[in-house]
Amino acid sequence: METELLNGSSKNYASKKLNKTQQKVKIAIAQGDGIGPEIMDVTLKILKAAGANIEPNFIELGEQVYLSGNTSGISTKAWDIIGDAKIILKAPVTTPQGKGYKSLNVTLRKSLGLFANVRPVNALHPFVKTNFPDMDVVIIRENEEDLYAGIEHQQTDDVVQCLKLITRPGCERIVRYTFEYARAFGRKKVTCMVKDNIMKLTDGLFHKVFLEIAAEYPDIINESQIIDIGAAHLAAHPERYDVIVTSNLYGDIISDIAAEIGGSVGMAGSANIGKNIAMFEAIHGSAPDIAGQNVANPSGLLNAAINMLAYIGQTEVADKVKNAWLSTLEAGHHTADIYDNKFSIKKLSTSEFAEAIIERLGEKPKRLQESTMASGTGKITIPDYKRKLTNKQLLGVDVFIDWKGTNPEEIGEILSNISAFKLKLKMITNRGVKVFPKGLKETYCTDHWRCRFVAMDADIEGGTPVYKPVEFEQIIALLSKLHNEGMDIIKTENLYEFNGKRAFSLGQGE
Repeated sequence: METELLNGSSKNYASKKLNKTQQKVKIAIAQGDGIGPEIMDVTLKILKAAGANIEPNFIELGEQVYLSGNTSGISTKAWDIIGDAKIILKAPVTTPQGKGYKSLNVTLRKSLGLFANVRPVNALHPFVKTNFPDMDVVIIRENEEDLYAGIEHQQTDDVVQCLKLITRPGCERIVRYTFEYARAFGRKKVTCMVKDNIMKLTDGLFHKVFLEIAAEYPDIINESQIIDIGAAHLAAHPERYDVIVTSNLYGDIISDIAAEIGGSVGMAGSANIGKNIAMFEAIHGSAPDIAGQNVANPSGLLNAAINMLAYIGQTEVADKVKNAWLSTLEAGHHTADIYDNKFSIKKLSTSEFAEAIIERLGEKPKRLQESTMASGTGKITIPDYKRKLTNKQLLGVDVFIDWKGTNPEEIGEILSNISAFKLKLKMITNRGVKVFPKGLKETYCTDHWRCRFVAMDADIEGGTPVYKPVEFEQIIALLSKLHNEGMDIIKTENLYEFNGKRAFSLGQGE
């Protein structure tokens, strides 16, 4: 898989090959909900005035599609248009709350394979208020996995779960993309943010892949941080960061933090890059409370559109629009959300702000950094994933049981006395904490019990649990026995080792 880039500006994104013809480029346009139609309208007017060679093809998606009975939030015709155009410019959409609807943004990113979310944030000091005038950060977020896989279940009266899925190919792709991006645009450092001190397998895999790939880029500084302190440092000292790569949920959170401390979430655009399709959007929401009032700031969507132009090879137009936008900010002509008495001269409506930008097409900023997307080219190459086969060995099973008692000793005694083929109860945890054998009476227990069964000859050596191989037929026999004894089995998780290494977590206190 290979994606080309237009180099020359740290704010560029992945790009297709330069458009050598004069044929208009088809763009799937989603007007969105709330303020979406207003900001899309003025954005398209600016692009037209600047000479963008595009052919808008409008698609239906969002709140009204949901409410019409389409649970995906997007029409079949819209999918067809997207498949033809390969490029989407999308205004914010609303997902109706409380009715079980899936997020349309997540659906688009995952269905279209848009694995990389790229969100640059740079300060526009002093024309947009910020406490961090030297901030220039790019956050690259894995876009398809993690908790945003949206796999949730209610398992008992008291307990619901959400599965956190992290894959090696997903990690390799996003980390490789990040280092290639940094190299292409002259970035000096990449920071990985994870929480592998707690989630040792999922976040541990992300961190392990980061270290493996970082070793292939000795020209780029690499560092790793725990996400909580990393987010705190980003909020307090953003000038210390250059490019940040992280998983889906963390990236969603810290990119909004970065945008807000950089000046305004309403100013930032993002790119969602896949192998064949790319989607460009503002990072803010649909803001229904101000819809129809002609007061919304279109800058987020406009910045997304600027980088869309760079992606399709129309870099000169992209520079023209970006520099006009920067010149407008320098002139002190601002929308209400960034209006400040010290640096703002005139408060403009959405449509007036667009007209002010159009009037400045051809101008260049005098104090803010000029956009120079057309000055060069770069290239990002992401190799196809090659799976390495491992030796996989079954070591036992965690059986999750819905049991309404409150005494761990009671359920522990029941399960210890169940005769199963060469399997024994090793421990019981409740919400991850060991409660049997020898749990603490202070540990609060709910109705969700993880019961770990291992080989009869499994033992402890030197204080470390030692697991022995078991056969799957033993697990089937165990589950049948538990069912016959009236146990409410809600799920199972097999325990494996890969290449002799344990591939499951121990219980807290095990």
